[in-house]
Amino acid sequence: MLLPIHVAAGGMALLFGASALVAKKGGVLHRRSGLLFVGAMLIMATTAAMLGNVGGGVITIYFVVTALTTVRPVSASTRWINLAALVVVVGLAVGTAVTGAQAINSPDLSPGGVPRRMIGVMSLFLATVMMLAAAGDVRVMRVGLPRGGARLARHLWRMCFALFIAAGSFFSIRERVARILPEPLTSGPMRLLPILLVFGVMFYWLWKVRARRRLSVIVRNEGVRLAP
Repeated sequence: MLLPIHVAAGGMALLFGASALVAKKGGVLHRRSGLLFVGAMLIMATTAAMLGNVGGGVITIYFVVTALTTVRPVSASTRWINLAALVVVVGLAVGTAVTGAQAINSPDLSPGGVPRRMIGVMSLFLATVMMLAAAGDVRVMRVGLPRGGARLARHLWRMCFALFIAAGSFFSIRERVARILPEPLTSGPMRLLPILLVFGVMFYWLWKVRARRRLSVIVRNEGVRLAP
């Protein structure tokens, strides 16, 4: 019963996430698609954990929840949520790094047909990202949430990374993709393309946010110089 729910939620998360990425940030479509994306991702991640992928499910929930609290008003509840999330992500980062170090030295294949060395490299990459995210959480707890573009960037990259985990979980295994998509779309390059697109769009929007911040600083500085 859980597997169809998990697959359906994952498919909706990919659609809503793609819609939120290409939509104008702050617009109606972006907000609605984002909320639907959050709901679908939480369902997908929860069912993934219940089906046995506890680490993948929990870390996806972490990124989605901390991205959501970034754009919510600060309150006692959000502080406690962020504290609990910090404890969880540090524990997961350590466990993932240990698992990755063990897998990277293995010449075997996983049950899904993926080389364990590749899984080890990905695990170390995920552990690094989680530790960077944890460092950001510590900073938020010390000095508060960033403002303006920095706050939007924190929200954006965390949502995108959750989408990357969802896309990677689906497209990394050919047999899983072949159940839904036609044969020409199940090759390695075609399965890699959606994952690269997620990162490409994420970096595009991060660049847009950074460029907008630079422009606003220039305008403010020029205003100061021109003031009598």
